[in-house]
Amino acid sequence: MASVTRAVFGDLPSGAGTVEKFQLQSDLLKVDIISWGCTITALEVKDRQGKASDVVLGFAELEGYLQKQPYFGAVVGRVANRIAKGTFTLDGKEYKLAINNGPNSLHGGVRGFDKVLWTPRMLSNGVQFSRVSPDGEEGYPGELKVWVTYTLDGGELMINYRAQASRTTPVNLTNHSYFNLAGQGSPNIYDHEVTIEADAFLPVDETLIPTGEVAPVQGTAFDLRKPVELGKHLQDFHINGFDHNFCLKGSKEKHFCARVCHAGSGRLLEVYTTQPGVQFYTGNFLDGALKGKGGAVYPKHSGFCLETQNWPDAVNQPHFPPVLLRPGDEYDHTTWFKFSVA
Repeated sequence: MASVTRAVFGDLPSGAGTVEKFQLQSDLLKVDIISWGCTITALEVKDRQGKASDVVLGFAELEGYLQKQPYFGAVVGRVANRIAKGTFTLDGKEYKLAINNGPNSLHGGVRGFDKVLWTPRMLSNGVQFSRVSPDGEEGYPGELKVWVTYTLDGGELMINYRAQASRTTPVNLTNHSYFNLAGQGSPNIYDHEVTIEADAFLPVDETLIPTGEVAPVQGTAFDLRKPVELGKHLQDFHINGFDHNFCLKGSKEKHFCARVCHAGSGRLLEVYTTQPGVQFYTGNFLDGALKGKGGAVYPKHSGFCLETQNWPDAVNQPHFPPVLLRPGDEYDHTTWFKFSVA
């Protein structure tokens, strides 16, 4: 069983509200989640010696999350990932979004779901956050009711995302946690062994928008179907890191997505999801400028993300899995992060 406690995390400037922290604890995991952006701020996992370390990058205080920072631990939306040129057409009408990542719109815009206060509700084994995204928020059509539920069961953290729309709108929700299984603050993730259950990936242009091709991983740096040690793999293939969507099984059922093992500590993370894709990101844009928990700095490649989601720019690429949510339908996806010791 898991226990859940609630505390104040901090106050938003100019009386904009109080951010609360919810701590979910089982015999194997301890997870802190705040109501600002449904953000995971800490996740403690034991190693094979039984010593617990926090394995997610982030900040000890609210101020850290209010500064410009790369979505540490947050839920991103209304549409996660990039939309080419910040524009799409729906039922003959063109919608223009904020351009906040080169020439594109990223993670819902200037004030996406990561930069708002959600309404929490405590559960016996977790916490549910909800909010209403108003019609026209960040340029998106229709009002969107959203529920994000975190529940803990032993070593497994489950995140369920639900949404209902008043008008047809693209929806794509994910969690943007950065992990380092050696413990946050460890200098890099090169000694992590990564497996991703994908036969295909999406090549991208120079602005990181998918070209439209669905390319086989066979014989490329993107073939992670068998475990690879990350540092050696990046060297062998002369690549700067990953920031790519891997195409998973098309089933809406729970399916295996990825496994990451850290031999030094024995910590093992397995990811399962109902989503058709996962963005594997190796923290290529981290630069050591931000001061994290316990005085940690986060240089390039000091954390990795496994953002389970629909494929990037799906709203502009008709052969990608459908991303539109229509009135009367419900968006409902779940991802499971399962921690153990190898």
